[in-house]
Amino acid sequence: MTDPATTSLLDRANLDRDAVRDQLLRGLAGADDGELFLEFSQSEMLVFDNGRLKQATYDTAQGFGLRAVKDDAVGYAHASDLSLPALVRAADAVSAVRGGYQGTFAAAPQHTNVRLYGDDNPLDAPGFEAKVKLLGEIDAYVRAKDPRVRQVSVGLAASWQVVEILRPDGESYRDIRPLVRVNIAVVAGSGDRQESGSKGYGGREGYARFIDTKAWREAADGAIREALVNLESVPAPAGEMDVVLGPGWPGVMLHEAVGHGLEGDFNRKKTSAFAGLMGQQVAARGVTVVDDGTISARRGSLSVDDEGTPTNRTVLIEDGTLVGYMQDRQNARLMNMAPTGNGRRQSYAHVPMPRMTNTYMLAGNRDPAEILASVKNGIYAANFGGGQVDITSGKYVFQCTEAYRIENGRLGAPLKGAMLIGNGPTDLHRISMVGNDLALDSGIGTCGKQGQGVPVGVGQPTLRMDRITVGGTGA
Repeated sequence: MTDPATTSLLDRANLDRDAVRDQLLRGLAGADDGELFLEFSQSEMLVFDNGRLKQATYDTAQGFGLRAVKDDAVGYAHASDLSLPALVRAADAVSAVRGGYQGTFAAAPQHTNVRLYGDDNPLDAPGFEAKVKLLGEIDAYVRAKDPRVRQVSVGLAASWQVVEILRPDGESYRDIRPLVRVNIAVVAGSGDRQESGSKGYGGREGYARFIDTKAWREAADGAIREALVNLESVPAPAGEMDVVLGPGWPGVMLHEAVGHGLEGDFNRKKTSAFAGLMGQQVAARGVTVVDDGTISARRGSLSVDDEGTPTNRTVLIEDGTLVGYMQDRQNARLMNMAPTGNGRRQSYAHVPMPRMTNTYMLAGNRDPAEILASVKNGIYAANFGGGQVDITSGKYVFQCTEAYRIENGRLGAPLKGAMLIGNGPTDLHRISMVGNDLALDSGIGTCGKQGQGVPVGVGQPTLRMDRITVGGTGA
């Protein structure tokens, strides 16, 4: 079998290029846009839990997706069978969407020589036995650090994806995408009480940097610290108060409460709370938000998106004013805007749609200590878990996994059960101080939309938000 790293997926499947293009032309004749998306992928996951190897999975997948776009309609067919008969059936299926329609086929994306990550397959090294040994070492290290540690779960995950995008105009695009993640979760206990903490990190490269002893020990120490802090936590207060959000991963609230509302499809359909507000002030002055898929080796980065468009650094909100949306090709065309390289799909079995890459708020000029000192009575949210957002209304609820009381400008007791409740578009105006300590997350994000999950990045500096509703059970 030929190596997909060096050989076209068409050649690997022994497909005749002219025959494939004939079916591509037949299926997309008269359409406005479309492509043949080819994929070969490998993935693995190892989980060491409760002192033993609990899970070891490996998967290889390949297939194609053929898409024909007619105005705002899409015909899509996919199969794991990468063969000419399967392509013939797919062309038959997607051609039905046109119904006699004759569009003008959109121009192809520009090519790029930018490569944001290497081609090396992280599944190749280290070997399986070395990975299992490493998981055991991490487990033993965490258990030896503190007698209150009761349970440890350590995971390694990697994937290697080769994609090729073929268009009927003869243009083609190819990308090879590595991705790894390490995660350490800890449960600590005292008497009948137990609390948890976790740290994860990763990116688009091989394992080497992430399984270095210094790297995993730092993550392990962070997971232990969070679990022990939560073990001392008291019930969070409830009511309206000022909130300080920490840098880095707390940007997931920005991603969910604001980012999704700035994706092109929601705005074209006018189902976003930001629909029709282009050029208007939608946030406090000093707030600038970007989506940047061009950062080297970051989890959310892509050299080209899943339609072949090079990713971009797209400014969404500039000094409080809405200036841009994230666009795939279809929604950009329908809105008379330019694609921004945000057309993404989970796999060959899914249609592309506007999705975030690395979405974050730029730094301001305030010292984080100054921001904290400015709050007389509030909470400091250092880390988040899950959250829920309504795209149409902008309403959100987020659970804090690490939070502290702020009293007279100083951190107080750690809090348990703190929830932030609000409305994204409204609360953007309640940002009163923006720190100078922008940080991106450590490489752990996965975003879900319409049943599809894709890797993403988030980030922000320390922020002060005024008069936010905090849900809790304490006084």
